[in-house]
Amino acid sequence: MKHITVTITARKNYYPDFHNYVNYFTYKIDTYDHVFILEKTKHNMGQIRDIMEKNVITIEYNKTALDAARLISEKDVSFLVIMKDNSPVGVLSESDFVKRLAANDKKASSVIISEIMSSKFRWVEPETEIEDAIQKMLNNNIRRLIILDDNKLVGVITQTDLTEFLRDKLLVDKTIKNIQKN
Repeated sequence: MKHITVTITARKNYYPDFHNYVNYFTYKIDTYDHVFILEKTKHNMGQIRDIMEKNVITIEYNKTALDAARLISEKDVSFLVIMKDNSPVGVLSESDFVKRLAANDKKASSVIISEIMSSKFRWVEPETEIEDAIQKMLNNNIRRLIILDDNKLVGVITQTDLTEFLRDKLLVDKTIKNIQKN
């Protein structure tokens, strides 16, 4: 019997520094009397570094809420990481604008970001297992995690990123099951 390891990736390579999902979708194909048997050999979702967004949109803490709103609109994102001296000090989401700016009838051009940002943000390291990051997001009822490596901002992960990853994983697993049936 001959063993061949095959790596299947379901996600498109949108970024030049894309990491392959080698640990996620590894299957063994056995050939025996010209019959192919496909068997899953490893079930590991991998690490956050494999699916995190590395191009993080940031803004300095001393800018105005109007500057932040324009950046969010221009970059078509739902939140910004607030920086001070090259370190993250908070996050600012669309809901922060609603709760702390619009609901209080404040003028965006006269409010400094540090007055409306969320300074209690959650983070993980790039080596964090995807399952652990999902659990952290669920436990804290949050939609985004900042990725820090040696206290430096290296990425973010959102519910959308995780949903896309899990969808791709389910599609590949279903495809493999269909192949196994035939």
